[in-house]
Amino acid sequence: MAWDEWEQLKSEAVEKNSTRMQLNQLPPEAGGGPPPGGDLKVNQKDLAAIGNVAYRMYGDLEKAGDHARASTQQAAGTLKTETFALGGALDHVASRWIDQVRSLLDACAHISNHLDYTKGAHAGDEAYIATVVSNIETLDKGFDERSAS
Repeated sequence: MAWDEWEQLKSEAVEKNSTRMQLNQLPPEAGGGPPPGGDLKVNQKDLAAIGNVAYRMYGDLEKAGDHARASTQQAAGTLKTETFALGGALDHVASRWIDQVRSLLDACAHISNHLDYTKGAHAGDEAYIATVVSNIETLDKGFDERSAS
């Protein structure tokens, strides 16, 4: 495509005032748009609660998943011993169950660990911002003292 043709297409698109894509929000006239203030607020208490739920979920899933796996494998072994074809199929289901439980456990651990990291990162950011703002206030006082003389 020639450069002139590209420029022409761009200008035509601007002239047509084509509809723009909107992601994850209503148009402003319908009450959408950014929240008042426009800032994402992270509450440490909320992060901790979500992290704790993920941690508890990990523990509960680990216990329940292991119990289900053991019971299923035992039943599969008994069926195989009795030469039922269902034994092999049930053993296959148990193997898939183990894979799925491991995936869920990994996801819970990832969420919990990430939120712990996020908590620490935000605490560090808050300390840095407080230091910077404190330094600015000190500089402002020095300028105010000079201008008062």
